[in-house]
Amino acid sequence: MLRRIQELDDRFAGASQASEQPNFIRALAVVLAHSGDSWFWLIGLGLLWWLGSGEWQQLALVMIIGILITAVVVMAIKFTVRRSRPQGEWGQIYRNTDPHSFPSGHAARSTMLAVIGVGLGPLWLGLALLIWAPLVGLARIILGVHYPSDILAGMVFGLIIGVLVILFV
Repeated sequence: MLRRIQELDDRFAGASQASEQPNFIRALAVVLAHSGDSWFWLIGLGLLWWLGSGEWQQLALVMIIGILITAVVVMAIKFTVRRSRPQGEWGQIYRNTDPHSFPSGHAARSTMLAVIGVGLGPLWLGLALLIWAPLVGLARIILGVHYPSDILAGMVFGLIIGVLVILFV
């Protein structure tokens, strides 16, 4: 079963990767892939917590807690499964600092943020994050740093963590 999943992953990932030539799709994928970086969100949410008021501070704090929980869960799974990333040149910082691809932390984080946005934020924020989250995962496949099953698993973990954070924080 795992071999069949790996074969499907290899076939789909190879067919969906953007060429190394600069173009609009690749540039958009780079922006989307980086938009799910944890440091970016932690800085932004930290500023929102510091400068915001009331409900925005509370939402920022819940999302920060969600990011930290997601990071711990994802890293524990990555170092248990130890699946290598797909071959590729883009994303050397990810390849060097985190050589394991399963599950995708970006997909887990973006999905978790979308769930929290839908559950606790204003409607416009929840909808924007629901559109953004799968695009982050797709960008990670296009750029060759994740297999499709890494993204799918990350999204499932993000959904579960997001719901649990809403229920218990």
